[in-house]
Amino acid sequence: MRQIFDFKFLSSIEQIDSESWNAIAEQSDPFHQYAFIEALELSKSVEAKTGWHPQHLTIYHNDTLVGILPLYTKNHSYGEYVFDFAWANTYREYGLNYYPKLICAIPFTPVPGSRLMLKTGTDKSQLLPQLCKAIQTYISQNRLSSMHWLFVPEDLSAALNTHQHMMRRAVQFQWFNRDYQHYDDFCAALTSRRRKSIRNERRKVRDQEVKLERVFAKNLTPEHIDFFYQCYQQTYLKRSGHQGYLNRDFFNRLYHSMRDNIMLVMATRDDQLIASALYLYDDKQLYGRYWGAMEDINNLHYECCYYQGIEFCIEQNIATFNPGTQGEHKILRGFEPIFCYSNHWLAEPAFHDGVRRFLQQEDAGIRSYKQNATELLPFKATQD
Repeated sequence: MRQIFDFKFLSSIEQIDSESWNAIAEQSDPFHQYAFIEALELSKSVEAKTGWHPQHLTIYHNDTLVGILPLYTKNHSYGEYVFDFAWANTYREYGLNYYPKLICAIPFTPVPGSRLMLKTGTDKSQLLPQLCKAIQTYISQNRLSSMHWLFVPEDLSAALNTHQHMMRRAVQFQWFNRDYQHYDDFCAALTSRRRKSIRNERRKVRDQEVKLERVFAKNLTPEHIDFFYQCYQQTYLKRSGHQGYLNRDFFNRLYHSMRDNIMLVMATRDDQLIASALYLYDDKQLYGRYWGAMEDINNLHYECCYYQGIEFCIEQNIATFNPGTQGEHKILRGFEPIFCYSNHWLAEPAFHDGVRRFLQQEDAGIRSYKQNATELLPFKATQD
C-alpha cells in the first residue's frame, strides 16, 4: 500500500516540543538531539543575522510525526565544510543568485550523521521521492537556488543520487577501536617507527611539565567552560581573524543541557590552565569538536585532541573517534581515511548539469587521494 506523507516547515526548533523531536532522534548522535540544536538557536549562534535561517522539515503520516530533517536557508557558505564557493562565483559571473540556498546540516558540525531522522518502520523508499519533490517545490516557491545535504550516511546519499540529488564524496579521518584492551595494544599495532614517534611526541609534552586531566559531568563547572571558551576564541582569532562561530551562551547552554555528553580535556603547567579541548560522546562514538590554547606548547594539540581521545575510547570501549575535519597529519597518528558524503540539487538545469560533470571529474581525484592516504597508515602489515 502506498504511503502518503505530509510536510511542514518550521522556522524555529521551538515550534516543536523536545519530547516529540527526541522520540524521532533517539537513535541519532548528540548533534541531532533537541538540546544541541536548541542551544545553537537560542544562543543566536544560528539566526538570520549570522546567515542561518532555520527551516526544519517535519514529516507526517496519517497525522503522526514520523520524521525530521534539520534544514536551513543560507545567505553564505561559511560553517558548512563542504565547499561550494566556486559554484557561487560561477552563478555570479552569469548574473544569477546562488544565495539564498537550502541546506540539510548541523551548523558548524562536519560530522557524518543521520540527518534524515525517521520513526522506526517508516518506508524510506516511499518517502524519498515525495520528500525530494516537497523540497524542490519549496525551493521554487521561495526562489532559492539549490538544495544541499551535508555529511549524510552513504546509504542515504546513494538513494538521493537516484532522485537527481547528486552524490559528492570527500575524505575525513577516523580512528577505529579494534578491540584494544589497553592503550599499549594500540601502540603495538603500529610500526616500530611510528610507535616511537608517537611516544616521543607525548614525552615532549610531559617534559614541558604539562599535566592533562579529563573532566566529565559531575566535575564540570562553569569555570571550566569559561576557560575553555577563552581558549576557543584565542585560537580562532589567531587562525581566522575572528572569535569563532559559536558564542559563550551556546557553550553555557550545552553545559546545562548536555553535560553528560561532554568530555573536557584541560592542560595545566605550573598549576595554571593553558589549553583545553571539548569533546562530545555517546556510547558508540567520540567526537573531537573544539580546541584552543593560551600558550604555544610543542605537540600539545596532538595530546589534547588525539591521544587523550584514543585513550578514552579504549578505556570506555567506544568504537570510533571522529577528531574533526581535514588534516593529513592525523594519518600517521592512526586515523584512517574514510569517505563522507554530500548531495546536491540545483534548480537551474544548465548549472545542475555543469555541477554533475564537475563532480564526476572531482570524484576520481577524491578516490585517488583516499587510496594514497591509506597507503600512509602507520599500522603493521598484519593490521586488518
